[in-house]
Amino acid sequence: MSDDTSARSRAGRNLPAAIASGVVLGVLVIVSLVWVKWLFGVLAGVVLLVALHELVRSFGQQGIRLARTPLYLAIPLAMVAAYVEGPTALVFVIGLAFIAIIMWRLRRGTEGYVRDATASVFVLAYLPLMAGFVMLMLATDNGPARIVTFIVLTIGNDIGGYAAGVLFGRHPMAPSISPKKSWEGFAGSLLVQCLLGVGLFLWLLDAPWWQGLIMGAILAVTATAGDLAESAIKRDLGVKDMGTVLPGHGGIMDRLDSLVINAFAAWALFAVFLGPPLF
Repeated sequence: MSDDTSARSRAGRNLPAAIASGVVLGVLVIVSLVWVKWLFGVLAGVVLLVALHELVRSFGQQGIRLARTPLYLAIPLAMVAAYVEGPTALVFVIGLAFIAIIMWRLRRGTEGYVRDATASVFVLAYLPLMAGFVMLMLATDNGPARIVTFIVLTIGNDIGGYAAGVLFGRHPMAPSISPKKSWEGFAGSLLVQCLLGVGLFLWLLDAPWWQGLIMGAILAVTATAGDLAESAIKRDLGVKDMGTVLPGHGGIMDRLDSLVINAFAAWALFAVFLGPPLF
């Protein structure tokens, strides 16, 4: 067995390609945050529009027709509103998008209306709303540090879970949803997350270590939930990967699974620990 095949079989994917594409994405994120922080929002917006395209296509394979135009518009509008004006503007845009979705779908009549409108509202919350929380983090004075912490903690969840799962995984967490995810892997995620949280809060955010410990533990739970939710969506839609744009990873949505759910949790915890107030 070749080294490439061996790496693929152990990881369930082309590990060298996955690492390479992950490094490229990481460099782009860091460069955007260091140069001009709002450029990160532009990069994130492009990524999310590609992710939405993947969802539109995957849902369409099961006959579910998402309200594409309102959803495509909601992503940039929600991100700009959150970054420029804050939480109230974000809620305003999401509310308008909800109304637009239920009106947009009326054009196709009543057959499948509940199915399509419900799926579209789900995607509205899944991408534009969660993207808004990322921009709320970015807009703060130490926004780049918060974004780095949010991303590193989410990546740490994957690394800790993968390493512990490969070495010690014996007890499946949700075999009908994600057979390779184990309780031992979750323990590894939790350990890595807590350690990273403590370090990042002390050295990057200049905040108490115990806040990082709490955030690391909570994001380990939410990241795992996001990963399982994405797996459940793919199984329900009958797809292995949402796309093929990222070598070794699949689609954009296949990499955003944990980040999507962690966006709200990270924003809320940062607001509680570091401010500004939630509302």
